[in-house]
Amino acid sequence: MQQIIEIRRWTFLMVLSPLLLIVEPRPAIPQAQHSRPSQTQLTRNGAEYVRPEIAAMNAWTVGLAGGLLEGAPLRLAAEIARVTDDGNNLHVLPVVTRGATENVNSLLYLRGIDAAIINSDALEEYKSQVPDIQQRIAYILNLFPSELHIFVRPEIRSLSDLAGKTVNFNTKGTAAAYSGPLIFSRLRLEVNQTFIPHQVALEQMRKGEIAAVVFVTSKPVDAFVRGRWDSGFKFLSIPYDSRFEDYYLPSSLDATDYPNLIKQGERVLTVAVPTVLVAFNWPLKSKRFQRVTRFVDHLFSRIEKLQEPGFDPKWKSINLAAVVPGLTRFPAAQAWLDRQPIQASQ
Repeated sequence: MQQIIEIRRWTFLMVLSPLLLIVEPRPAIPQAQHSRPSQTQLTRNGAEYVRPEIAAMNAWTVGLAGGLLEGAPLRLAAEIARVTDDGNNLHVLPVVTRGATENVNSLLYLRGIDAAIINSDALEEYKSQVPDIQQRIAYILNLFPSELHIFVRPEIRSLSDLAGKTVNFNTKGTAAAYSGPLIFSRLRLEVNQTFIPHQVALEQMRKGEIAAVVFVTSKPVDAFVRGRWDSGFKFLSIPYDSRFEDYYLPSSLDATDYPNLIKQGERVLTVAVPTVLVAFNWPLKSKRFQRVTRFVDHLFSRIEKLQEPGFDPKWKSINLAAVVPGLTRFPAAQAWLDRQPIQASQ
């Protein structure tokens, strides 16, 4: 019970703390005549922000939109915050949000958010509403790919067999629930979409109630590594072509990922959704730009710490120079890379 209380308290602080620090100072509202008098005013006022230590805390605090509490992006955001922490010189606040696919909205409109972890194809939703979306947002780091897994029952032999069948895309707010239907739309594949937890859907799939489940996450997925599946359950192949060049990357699944489902020497072609650390493209001389620049310098110069034991293993495969389809690199990130000595070819 104590552990549950601590988790809830931590969640509350994660959501509340950025609001305490990043909201613009406002004059204290006069108390109504009938309110209880108090010797001590607990509300903030503008004078408090004149104190050097408080001014410094706010000047170098970066709000980082992470994602759902149970998701990998928020965990990565928390690890970034640990490594980049530099007292009053830099304080990164991971923020719990409705999900990585909605973090674009947070980055564009939520006060105090300087950076976010998003799925690259989330930009598709904003093209009509924000035509210059790809100029407003720039990428800092391509974190890791989230591979599309289309796992089907034995009677399903091709993508066309799924037409009109029930396919689960996990719960709303997850990468699968956003990217899955978007990819199926590009494939012009109409299915009966459901959005229930995957662990429930997998059991229904065993019973024949669901034809397929769609995961969009970095491989390998525990459900397929540790689960026992009857003969014929398999992944469907998705060839990479021009329909996916704007946001996606080519990828594959093989026996090293899922030895119980894929034979040695076989490859299942698929596409991957880049999970990306992005920033708002602040004007070059603005204070917000300087803040994100310091954040980038701390993160890039300390990336090796994230590859040590105790952090997510995905950090070991990070390539600082990796590009992101459809976006330009944040100027400070490009400047940091340009300052590095050219590695001799091996």
